[in-house]
Parts: sequence; C-alpha cells; structure tokens
Amino acid sequence: MKQKILVVEDDPMIRQLITLYLRNADYDVVEAKDGEEAKQVFTQEQPCLVMLDLMLPKLSGEEVCQWIKDQGRNEVSIIMLTAKARTDDKIAGLKMGADDYMTKPFSPDEMVAHVEAVLRRTGQFCQKITYKGLCIKPRKGEVWLNDQQISLTKFEFNLLYHFMENPNTVLSRDALLQQLYPMAEQTIFDRTIDAHIKKLREKIEEDPSSPQRIQTVRGMGYKFVDA
Repeated sequence: MKQKILVVEDDPMIRQLITLYLRNADYDVVEAKDGEEAKQVFTQEQPCLVMLDLMLPKLSGEEVCQWIKDQGRNEVSIIMLTAKARTDDKIAGLKMGADDYMTKPFSPDEMVAHVEAVLRRTGQFCQKITYKGLCIKPRKGEVWLNDQQISLTKFEFNLLYHFMENPNTVLSRDALLQQLYPMAEQTIFDRTIDAHIKKLREKIEEDPSSPQRIQTVRGMGYKFVDA
C-alpha cells in the first residue's frame, strides 16, 4: 500500500502544490488547513509522515507536533515547514521531535527528496494498513481502533491481517483455515474459523450482532468491507 502523508498548511496554494508533487511521487496524501483539523485528520487517517507548517491558525505547528508525540506515535515522521531560517529555530524544531526541517521557500523536487530520505530511515516502522479508524501494524504486532490499542490473540491478529490485506474479497473458510493453520496435521473444522471470527467481531465491531467490517457471505465465506 502507498505510504500516507498528512500535509498541514494554511496557505491553500502551497498546500495544493505540496499535495500535487507528493501524489505524483506515488504517495497517498491527506490535508489539513489548521492545527485543530490536523489533529482530527491525523486521528482518522493514521499517516506515516506529517508535513507540518509551524505558523498555523487555531493551534501552532509546535503544539501539533507536541500533541502527536503525546499520543505515543513515535513511529510517525514529522517534517517541519517554516519561514524561520535561523539555526536556533531549526535546532528547537529538531529537539521538539521533528525528523527534518525545511525553510520556505523550497523547490517541490527538493521537498520530495527530503520526504523520500526521511521515509528511507523511518518508513519501515510505520508499515500499516488502515481502514476507517481500524489500523493494523504487522511489524509491531499492534492493532488500533479509533486511536485505542486493542489486544488480539495470535490467531485473531493473523486473521484480521489476512482480511485487511484482501479488502472486499470473499475468502472461503478453507482459505482462512489454510492461512491460520498451514502446517496442521489434524482436521480443523469450519466452526473453528467461525469461533475466531466471532471473537474478532466482538473486539472490532461497534455491534457484533450486525457486523459492518467482517461480513458473512452466505454459502461462500467471509469478506472484510473497507467502506
């Protein structure tokens, strides 16, 4: 999946230009125009990197940066964008937790190069799949729902990962059994998968009796719906 970048910039022309070049570089880009909106979009979209202007309405870039760090999201990279060119300002930004610091004006190609350099260093720690508030991080073995970490068993985790890797695809019970028990010598029954899915639904569905994420396809199996 494409790596997701949040662009936080109050100037619409600069924001659109950054977004255009990042999308042309094959990144998934979401936007925010002020500090408060940045927090909302960050929580909903779970980006891998934040391009963060410091001079923002409502909440400053420094406040947004501190808020991100307070969430315990240390795997998220931050590139600060600012007109402040003094060395002291750059040092302050880096000490605050930024991974890079770019002074305006800058060329779009230079900006993309900075993004690529940062993600080469940190991107492996941000590998994840996210759909509407549900986020799985396979390298870290974590699952987050609406910004809260939830606990899954090994089988539940592997089952959810397989579903989220194959969204909107009907997966038969046999295929799911092979995914969870590839080396099983004993007979594993269909109801074993049903039991795992029942437990998983209790942890990730708002109403397990009427599941919206993991849906039953009668006579065929199950489907993870990302819409």
